[in-house]
Amino acid sequence: MQWRGVIPAMTTPFRTDGSVDYPFLERQCAWLIDNGCTGIVALGSLGEGATLSFDEKIAILRTTVNAIGRKAPVVAGISALSTAEAVTLARAAADAGCQGLMVLPPYVYVGDWREMKAHVGTVLKATPLSAMLYNNPLAYRVDFLPEQVAELLSEHENLHAIKESSADVRRIAALRALAGSELEILCGVDDLIVEAIYSGATGWVAGLVNAFPRESVELFELTQRGEREAAFDLYKWFLPLLRYDTVPKFVQLIKFVQELVGRGSGRVRPPRLELSEEEKRVVRNTVEHTVASSDRAQRPPSGLCASDRQPAYANK
Repeated sequence: MQWRGVIPAMTTPFRTDGSVDYPFLERQCAWLIDNGCTGIVALGSLGEGATLSFDEKIAILRTTVNAIGRKAPVVAGISALSTAEAVTLARAAADAGCQGLMVLPPYVYVGDWREMKAHVGTVLKATPLSAMLYNNPLAYRVDFLPEQVAELLSEHENLHAIKESSADVRRIAALRALAGSELEILCGVDDLIVEAIYSGATGWVAGLVNAFPRESVELFELTQRGEREAAFDLYKWFLPLLRYDTVPKFVQLIKFVQELVGRGSGRVRPPRLELSEEEKRVVRNTVEHTVASSDRAQRPPSGLCASDRQPAYANK
């Protein structure tokens, strides 16, 4: 498992009846990898993992593994109400062919460090799979501090990475100082990716990549190579969309962007509801303006290269 490059936090596609659209999921996984992504994270927050049944989760993992085969690894998001449920899901993910785990704190209950360490440690010990800790204190109200991450790292040989979503770029330098090269640091906030790489991040668990994989990979690689002018030029173009990853309705927003560029639909599972007509109008205007300003190499954004559907706004 190589925790580097651009790894999409995969959205989960739904049919009009609310069931998972497995054929589209399979095509989307292959398309993302073919556009340069280095893996897939399934069942995360963007994947609406909390609304999926256990059987759906396993079916999604198997579909994703089958879709990309040996081209890239599949990482399973491991989140649950109880430690026992998280362990069961982790073992099922290993059986489904996943090559990595993204370990989250438990839903609902916010414990102290002793309790969170015990939960994460138990999940890490459940399988030999390479694991990435997910730190998102804004969403989950549990903050894995750099010193605590270093403690976990010293006790669990299969903990190899962290998805750092505190939105504090200083955390990356602090983690790097404590862990050195033993820990891969992946940025989990779309509109912080350039700053994160310059601070030492080696990967990006991305959101808008679900609609714009080629641009996401290009931005990552330009920044890694130190091509500052080109990177910031692309970053400026991309930022209005990347900011959709950092607000409460990020799932609805990213899925609607996918719909607009012909790579999915805006359908979500309750309690989420699709965007209001006014919200859609604002997003549509932003996407149309962004697409219209894409003159780099006279090529359309990657989402508009879809062969199986036309952009939703093309017929408006």
